[in-house]
Amino acid sequence: GREGGEGRAGEPEQPRKGRRGESGAGIMARAKTAIVLCMDVSSSMGNFAPGEESPFEQAKKVMTLFVQRQVFAESKDEIALVLFGTDGTANGLANGDQYQHITVHKHLFLPDFDLLQDIQNVIQPGTGQGDILDALIVCMDLLQKETVGKKYEKRHIEVFTDLSSPFSEDQLDIIVANMKKTGISLQFFLPFPVNAKDGSGDANDEAHSSRRQNSFPRKGLTEQQKEGLLMVKKLMLALDKEDGLEDIYTFRESLERLSMFKKIERRPMAWPCQLTIGSKLSIRIVAYKSITEEKVKKSWVVVDAKTQKKDDVQKETVHCLNDDDETEVQKEDIIQGFRYGSDIIPFSKVDEEQMKYKTDGKCFAVLGFSRSSQILRHQYMGNHVLKVFAAKDDEAAAVALSALIHALDELDMVAIVRYVYDRRSHPQVGVAFPLIKNEYECLVYVQLPYMEDLRQYIFSSLNSKKCTPTEDQLCAVDSLIDSMSLVYEDEEEEKIEDIFKTSKIPNPQFQRLFQCLQHKAFHPDAPLPPIEKHLIDMLEAPQEVKERCQAPLEKLKALFPLKDVGKIKEQKTAQSIFKDNSEHEPSATKAKTEEDTGDFNIGILAEGSVTTVGSVNPAENYRVLVRQKNVDFKEVSQQLINHIHQFLENGGVPYYMKSINCIKVFREEAVKLSQVQCFNDFLETLKKKVEEKNLPDFWEIIIQDGISLITKEEAEGSRVTVEDAKKFLAPKEKSMEISPVADEGGDVDDLLDMI
Repeated sequence: GREGGEGRAGEPEQPRKGRRGESGAGIMARAKTAIVLCMDVSSSMGNFAPGEESPFEQAKKVMTLFVQRQVFAESKDEIALVLFGTDGTANGLANGDQYQHITVHKHLFLPDFDLLQDIQNVIQPGTGQGDILDALIVCMDLLQKETVGKKYEKRHIEVFTDLSSPFSEDQLDIIVANMKKTGISLQFFLPFPVNAKDGSGDANDEAHSSRRQNSFPRKGLTEQQKEGLLMVKKLMLALDKEDGLEDIYTFRESLERLSMFKKIERRPMAWPCQLTIGSKLSIRIVAYKSITEEKVKKSWVVVDAKTQKKDDVQKETVHCLNDDDETEVQKEDIIQGFRYGSDIIPFSKVDEEQMKYKTDGKCFAVLGFSRSSQILRHQYMGNHVLKVFAAKDDEAAAVALSALIHALDELDMVAIVRYVYDRRSHPQVGVAFPLIKNEYECLVYVQLPYMEDLRQYIFSSLNSKKCTPTEDQLCAVDSLIDSMSLVYEDEEEEKIEDIFKTSKIPNPQFQRLFQCLQHKAFHPDAPLPPIEKHLIDMLEAPQEVKERCQAPLEKLKALFPLKDVGKIKEQKTAQSIFKDNSEHEPSATKAKTEEDTGDFNIGILAEGSVTTVGSVNPAENYRVLVRQKNVDFKEVSQQLINHIHQFLENGGVPYYMKSINCIKVFREEAVKLSQVQCFNDFLETLKKKVEEKNLPDFWEIIIQDGISLITKEEAEGSRVTVEDAKKFLAPKEKSMEISPVADEGGDVDDLLDMI
């Protein structure tokens, strides 16, 4: 399409986007277009050379893709279908021998799958021949009569023909004059390019065609086609001397461009409000969503598999008690419950309403200003971006907002804003940037995070003596990054071009869904087709980038060789020893155990500020606390030790495993922070306590996991040797007797029940 509009080959040009208000505010809602598809179905359209597709089939494919795009884009454009070259005649202008073999197959309406079915199966080549110019007059008459009193921004005709039928040029000048007067636009789709070898092509034609695919048939044009091509060029240049030939396309070129389903069009909803600064300054504004995540329209419905009717399926929800009789509970006897630990707190609808945050309604209040450098890019959040303009036809608001925008821009500042969509919404805090373009100026609002939204993860340092990269390795990585740049820079012209524009790539999820829906509509019983190649290709790195990075990749492979370290011998862990016992526990207990005894979960750091070691996640709390500045290691460690002793008092495998996890974390942090003696003293005390309490099962886990004293090989400040650490784990003879399997009068089954 031409710059400034959205027109593309195979689809009508879209209206240019207007400006809203004094400040160029906003994006006008796109008005609908009336389109007539005018298709040649004369017998010549069905002719084809061996190994080639007939013009009729190519035209049907282009029309099918175009209509599909309109359907899936939920477009409000209306479409009519006129056929010429039909055996019969059915149009409003037919009289005597005038306008014969022209049929209005569909009057203007919102396209649907029925039209697609007609294009696929009903429309067939006829035996007659129709005058292409007569067909154009019928299309113009249809557009003029059926759009009277209705709002259409554009009226458009698309003609699909091979130009093989005879025509009369008597009314050509009348057609041109009428199209110019009514503003009807015209496009032609042919099986050959506009400069096909007819002996009359000129330099301009050659230049125009150089960017197009070589899509014309191998055989030459007939005399009738040459005559028709001259007429088409004459007609299009009469309508537009400069760009007339730009609206003549080939079938194959159009198929390529139409292979992507059209973007779903959304009418922008204005959000009027008052921008306030303090209590005395107020500016009338209107905001629009500029960027937001597009969701697939939820049009899935449950239907009967045989009848495929929605009404044949009745859905009923019944609530029952979890008892033997499954006693039914009425809806009015049910309330919500919030799980808090192991308890459920009842919460009625009344409580929920009282809990809600109450606001005064819409709000866009400036809380203050900040330097733009203080707002970090990685802190942007939310699912949409707002563009804020002055209210339409309010000159005072336009001047005030313009002054604010320019002041922010000149001072390199941003506004921190409290934003509330309406009285039912929770307040947000966001940032408003100034945006100044040639066409308009506005504020751009992006949401900022609250404290709970930030995830403060702590990772170990990448600096390591073993893993320090060499200068050659650093240079190789730099070279790879440079070679994979997705930006082309022309230093001579000082021009920067993005060669991988994500804003121009359609969402592959939508494309695949529409492809499958379309296939199922025509072939209900057939399996789904494979993903189309162009869909996969568009998410690949550009070919020039692939070629450019091959040499750096090879160098990288040579400098970072991979070595096979061999098969690591599996260690027997405490979890595997107690696996069978755990299987007899209730599922809820097992789930809790797995959660509590798992590895350190860095996500827990985001749950809020940790001040003490708690009993729910003691190991994680401890790890966070000991890494904070101004924290007494021994004091925090004592909190952890108290929980370990309490878990041992409770007894049972779940608490044993929780204790083991705490001890491991205690040992790891003691090594890192050179608090060796603190841990070794604890472990010696623990061993004595285990002996006193007669807990051989727990000590067996300690031995299996190899949790011993910290040796001097592991950390400075320790006097323990490796040999001493091994002796420490060995239990004293007869110091810990195994508990009897069962008391008198009991048996093994009783013990299993206890477990």
